[in-house]
Amino acid sequence: MNFGKVVTAMVTPFNEQQEIDYEALDILIEYLIENGSDGLVVAGTTGESPTLSDEEKLALFSHTVQQVNGRISVIAGTGSNQTKGSIALSQAAEKTGVDAIMLVTPYYNKPSQDGLYEHFKTVADSVQLPVMLYNVPGRTSVDLAAETVIRLSAVDNIVAIKDASGDMDKVTEMVAQTDASFSVYSGEDALTLPSLAVGAIGIVSVSGHVIGNEMQEMIAAYEQGAVKKAASIHQRILPVMQEMFAAPSPSPVKAALNRNGVNVGGVRLPLLPLNDEQLQSLNHKLELLEQVK
Repeated sequence: MNFGKVVTAMVTPFNEQQEIDYEALDILIEYLIENGSDGLVVAGTTGESPTLSDEEKLALFSHTVQQVNGRISVIAGTGSNQTKGSIALSQAAEKTGVDAIMLVTPYYNKPSQDGLYEHFKTVADSVQLPVMLYNVPGRTSVDLAAETVIRLSAVDNIVAIKDASGDMDKVTEMVAQTDASFSVYSGEDALTLPSLAVGAIGIVSVSGHVIGNEMQEMIAAYEQGAVKKAASIHQRILPVMQEMFAAPSPSPVKAALNRNGVNVGGVRLPLLPLNDEQLQSLNHKLELLEQVK
């Protein structure tokens, strides 16, 4: 299943009281639709899912579905390290009208590959929605093996993976050994172009908040055979991609959005806003990009 080329893992806007700011959310959604996002992941890592209650997540899903109104895909982050809890949230999310769910590899409890297979299959079997797997070993301390992904791709509604392992051999193997209907997305902004080169379909992105149009341009150039042009765009936007992860995400991307007039507020503890030195570096990289547009 194709959710588009640039799927943005959307931040969750907060007001000064650290509550979800739904007015700001509407503005953010419209901004992302107008600036290169083919789809949105709601309440993923970039949406500060560890700090959101299930009630807040469901409210976010419902509100986003209503605001998007079918224009792009809405993917709900419903995974956790508790299979029963993931099932409950996924089934509740299905009732909000989201287009798909995203399930992260269970963190902290370090299941085996067989345990991962059973977890994902059990949650997928509990809903009718398409499922995107999410492998991010740097955060979860468990790596979803290519062989397990290939096995899971045979489950009818497991249709895609966001892979943030940084392992291009794994990306290649998954593309080569899954059906053409199964979509492999990069989960690392800086590896978007290399991932396309080995057969990935697109990117689930943090940087898409601020360079979504440039990422679309790069992907289009590559797909049209203008490889040197795609490489040139990659070289131009790479410093901004790197800056989005120079401090714990989503602090940098929220600061970038606020700088650009899309006010999304700060982050919830235990994350912190950027300090003055980090803000100066971020502003410098964004200014350099603006100068060459």
